[in-house]
Amino acid sequence: MAWIREILPENADDELAEIYGRVAEPDGTVDNILRVHGLHPKLLADHFELYITAMKGSSPLSRAQREMIAVVVSALNECHY
Repeated sequence: MAWIREILPENADDELAEIYGRVAEPDGTVDNILRVHGLHPKLLADHFELYITAMKGSSPLSRAQREMIAVVVSALNECHY
């Protein structure tokens, strides 16, 4: 459970709903890690763009290598994400 108040997609204003639409999974759900940024929609959009650039952008590292690094860092931080 997040300590930060979340705005669920069904309670989002127009600006946040548009951003949720961009970051949603194919089934329409918005990951918790993204919903905690809902109080500041620009931060959410910027965070998502950073993630896309880091994980899918041009890099000498393969996508698999980047995913492995993310898993190790999450494990070291005791974060289930």
